[in-house]
Amino acid sequence: MDVGVIGVGVMGKNHVRVYSELKKVDNLFVYDTSKEQVEKVKDFGVTICDSLEELLKQVEAVSICVPTRYHFEVLSKVVGKGIHALVEKPITSNYAEGKKALEIIKGKDIIVGVGHIERFNPIVDEIAGIVEYPSYVEIKRHNPSSVRITDSSVVEDLMIHDIDIVFHVLFNGNIGFKVHSAGNKDVCTALIKFDKAVVFLSASRLSAKKIRTIHIEESEKTVEGDFMSQEVYVYRKPEKYYGEAVKYVQENIIEKVMVNKVEPLKVELKTFLDCVDKGEPFPITPEQAVFNLKVCEMIKNEVL
Repeated sequence: MDVGVIGVGVMGKNHVRVYSELKKVDNLFVYDTSKEQVEKVKDFGVTICDSLEELLKQVEAVSICVPTRYHFEVLSKVVGKGIHALVEKPITSNYAEGKKALEIIKGKDIIVGVGHIERFNPIVDEIAGIVEYPSYVEIKRHNPSSVRITDSSVVEDLMIHDIDIVFHVLFNGNIGFKVHSAGNKDVCTALIKFDKAVVFLSASRLSAKKIRTIHIEESEKTVEGDFMSQEVYVYRKPEKYYGEAVKYVQENIIEKVMVNKVEPLKVELKTFLDCVDKGEPFPITPEQAVFNLKVCEMIKNEVL
């Protein structure tokens, strides 16, 4: 399969690296308006295109890794040519633009997926198989400041990963919810209230420490996971509590889940090419991605 990468900045370069390692890729084409960025991916055996139009004539599928403000424009051109596309998150700059993208994609016989990469982190499937009726969920996603993101708030940049997990993995199909939030462009907290559960999300681009954690409480167990170390622990309530001289002893059961650690991006891109090959929908659909933007805007309306 001949594949293209449009935009070879930090994320696009990673797409090029992974595609160059996948057996399903025959020829790899790249395009970026920055010649400096293109020079950085030459060693991956790519064919450099001088224009987007030139690239689209050569490929069957593409990754769209341009800055968010150009997602809609580039996606429109790719879809117009009938080429399969994986667009980095968020699918577009805003919810209104996302709805327009859905209209453009509608009825086209192509695969369009969205790169919410954390969905391919192995701890997500492990946790989804463990939890049953979450009562409380807390997810922290804190980053040191970065010059890479210039056109998105912390909500679309970081928190959107966790919005995607909450609404499409942990509470899939639960449309009844309320959102309360506080923060600014670089730091944000959101409280999402479902009928029988509370979800607390926090995201920051000002942290001195990188944090990617999830904490879930149920009536009989607590589940904790780390997205970076790809580790999951389950804490089960003791069978007995007892006290002696006002000192209480608690016998906990702690389980470490065996997680098959992988590079999420490699799983994501392999899945994309498999979906193209088989004509199957990508796990993160444009509709899900646009819904994620809707929640982002609900949060931003209170904080920005």
